[in-house]
Amino acid sequence: MNVLKPHLQTTIWTLLERGTTQREIHRITGIDRKTIRVYHQRLAAKRANSPGVATGPGEQTPPPWPPVPTAVASRTLSVCEPHRAFIEAQLQCRRNAMAIYQDLADQFGFAGAYNSVKRFVGRLRQRAPEQFDRLSFLPGEEMQVDYGEGALTRVPGSDRYRKPRLFVATLRYSRRSFRRVVWKSSQQIWAELHEQAWRYFGGSCRYVVLDNLKEGVLKPDLYEPQINAVYAATLAHYGVVADPARVRDPNRKGSVEHAIGHTQATALKGRRFESTEVQNVFLEHWETKWAAQRIHGAERRQVQAMFEEERAHLQPLPMRGMQYFTEAQRTVCDDSCVRVEHSSYAARPAAIGTRVLVRIFARHLEIRDLKTQALLRTHARAERPGTVVLPQEERVFNPSRETRRILGQAQAIGPDAERLCQMLFALEGRVGQRKLWGIVSLATHYPRRLVDAACARAIADGLHSYRHVKALTEKLVADALAALDAAPPPQQAELIQQHPLIRSADDYAELFARGAAQTFHPSTQEPPA
Repeated sequence: MNVLKPHLQTTIWTLLERGTTQREIHRITGIDRKTIRVYHQRLAAKRANSPGVATGPGEQTPPPWPPVPTAVASRTLSVCEPHRAFIEAQLQCRRNAMAIYQDLADQFGFAGAYNSVKRFVGRLRQRAPEQFDRLSFLPGEEMQVDYGEGALTRVPGSDRYRKPRLFVATLRYSRRSFRRVVWKSSQQIWAELHEQAWRYFGGSCRYVVLDNLKEGVLKPDLYEPQINAVYAATLAHYGVVADPARVRDPNRKGSVEHAIGHTQATALKGRRFESTEVQNVFLEHWETKWAAQRIHGAERRQVQAMFEEERAHLQPLPMRGMQYFTEAQRTVCDDSCVRVEHSSYAARPAAIGTRVLVRIFARHLEIRDLKTQALLRTHARAERPGTVVLPQEERVFNPSRETRRILGQAQAIGPDAERLCQMLFALEGRVGQRKLWGIVSLATHYPRRLVDAACARAIADGLHSYRHVKALTEKLVADALAALDAAPPPQQAELIQQHPLIRSADDYAELFARGAAQTFHPSTQEPPA
């Protein structure tokens, strides 16, 4: 049996004798109000009978200590009481006790002490609890989403345990929730989780309330928040509008915040899982059997019953799921194409040299205006690198400065290389300049005469392509090296002893003798003249 310590009992008796309310005693001492209520009942019984009546088994009502003066017990008026109206008005302006005391002394000639004003202000100032408006929503109107932490889960391929990210989506009307854990998050994973939630509920809501995390909101703003492109496209595909909460205002999505806390404290507390798949199966089972069957505290209704009522008001889902994409900015080259994954795609009506936005899907890509996001072109994705997706009527054949530069380098290689490059430009236009660059760059690795010979043979074969010219050049180089290897080695000249240029051995012997006779010692002799 828990019994309060004597000094706490004395404090409660003293405050009750002074007429302090139970709420105020709880605020001052931190003792539970139920315990204070018991002591208040004992005090009432004591006053009804006699001062010496026992208040509990083996317990005698202690006299208040220290003795309460009669003036205090009768609640003597404070010297600040005549100025109550002024002090209350100043407190509404959030002024502190020192400022109020100074104004009382200056304006009213207050003769009391500052501590009197401080005590009086402390009694008047009430700490009102923070209040929130309880919002009502129609069925199928709002869904709230957020991330939390899941239970400890084994990291794949190791013996370590780590907490994955817990995604929770809660329908605001019925409080029915969808829960999934994932190891990592991204813009696409965030959008995919929304899509899974809507398919789990059997329909989408009118709008979704989310936090200002980067997966959903690129730039928070009270009036025009910038939603990332993948998430915005997903919401548009399902007919949903995003409503980001204010920064540092989680109470706007209190339902999902409570759902995350309920999940962590009840379903996942103290558990460990071997994989995220096992944890997701458990969460779905727990939601169906326990969370959905509970009676909601505020609504006094079963969550599942409210969800059955809300299900008919959800928006129908589209037949096809969301087609996810990645975005990239590209510059329109002088051949009116953009380069994506080593292939060229027509970008008209975008002007040459401008920047465009490219959305890359699984099987196609879209070229959009960078500012207005207007769709300019749609192409199927090329299967092989180096493919040019450009109609013949859109090809540009007038030479640019880059074209003249390439043709000048081809002319330096040889006449056949120049002729082949001019033929390629006449056939393909500016889009063929990549082949021209390839032919010209061969001269940096192989002899120019061999590159020029390969171009002449390509013209004769009728195969005007960089790859054919490269293969011919490599073949010519290989043949030249093979010919050098097959040639007989040069014959070595025989050594001879007699020749007009060869001096006799006697001349060399005389030279060595003179050198030995004129040996030079720096410390004792002067150098020879």
